[in-house]
Amino acid sequence: MTTPDSSVPLSGEARPAATWPQTLVGAGVLLTGLALAFGAIGISSEAGYGGVGPNFLPWLVSVVLVLCGGWILWEARTGGFRELDAPTGAAQAYWPGFVWVSAGLLLNAALITTLGFILSCTLCYVLAVQGLRRASGQAGVNLPRTWAIDFIAGALISAPVFWMFTQFLAINLPGLTNTGWF
Repeated sequence: MTTPDSSVPLSGEARPAATWPQTLVGAGVLLTGLALAFGAIGISSEAGYGGVGPNFLPWLVSVVLVLCGGWILWEARTGGFRELDAPTGAAQAYWPGFVWVSAGLLLNAALITTLGFILSCTLCYVLAVQGLRRASGQAGVNLPRTWAIDFIAGALISAPVFWMFTQFLAINLPGLTNTGWF
């Protein structure tokens, strides 16, 4: 004999309050998909090089977002997300980590034309990783070795991306020099 699942409300029972945030997320995803579809209406469908037009990707993304948003809404309104793990981590947000990550993103946007893509993205990476390291309570976040490792890792990620876009895809990204390689 099986017992009924206590996480799914029985008929006549009120839904738990935890499903309302899930419902809002689903509605947000659905509305984002609909807004993207509305914007895709104005994009030409004339086929390009690969046989698909420039409106293909916006339509594809909007359809996927609408489907996912509808699915999230259905899940939320029929009892909430099933088999949801218990929340982990701190009871409150770690605001200094948020400040580190935000500073990285804002400085990247502000300095990309001055420092170039590689250095500004490397700076963004270093600051974001510092925020995440501090939020997780890692030891040695202020050591010069940690900063150097983060800088090297950021450069090793951003440089190939820059070279791929500028050399192989012929997309202009701001560089530190006019050579196209840095």
